[in-house]
Amino acid sequence: MGDDGSEPRRCGWSTGSPLMIQYHDTEWGVPVRDDRLLFAHLVLDGFQAGLSWAIILNKREGFLRAFDGFDPERMARYDRRRVAGLLKDPGIVRNRAKVGAAVGNARAFLSLADQGQSFTELLWSFVGGEPRVNRRRTLRQIPARTAQSDAMSQALKERGFKFVGSTICYAFMQAAGLVNDHLVSCFRYGELRRADHRSRPSA
Repeated sequence: MGDDGSEPRRCGWSTGSPLMIQYHDTEWGVPVRDDRLLFAHLVLDGFQAGLSWAIILNKREGFLRAFDGFDPERMARYDRRRVAGLLKDPGIVRNRAKVGAAVGNARAFLSLADQGQSFTELLWSFVGGEPRVNRRRTLRQIPARTAQSDAMSQALKERGFKFVGSTICYAFMQAAGLVNDHLVSCFRYGELRRADHRSRPSA
């Protein structure tokens, strides 16, 4: 609530349901610097391709259950029988290519770790290690992709990841807080800016 008891101003895309409002207010744009959580974000954004985020958010608990909490080590061991079972699960998006990509991405994630490379450091390198704070005043000003998401997409594809096109990568960057794309009129824009400022070490 605002200081006067009114509802705070939010990004227009978030007001479709209580679940979307909660996601917008507590998760979207919050910087994530944990390998496993970033992997989960990337998998879900891959499933979103061609669909609305509301569909994925409503099925998120189903995804967590079906994919063992997005544990890459477990997912990397899924065989044809397990994949066939997933394609019958109404709790997820039953798309063969996307399910196969999720399993393959778990293997690519583990390959990175085997090479001693941090997934977090790789992904955050495309924004210089700190959130890019934009100043969007309308939803129309928010791009579908940027030079940074282009570079991230290319790097992930080179490392064996799939369903990581530039548009998917930019949606991921927004969700995981690599960029702050809340509108400047949204109450979360300032909150995240202040939180980021407080988290930085003093000179």
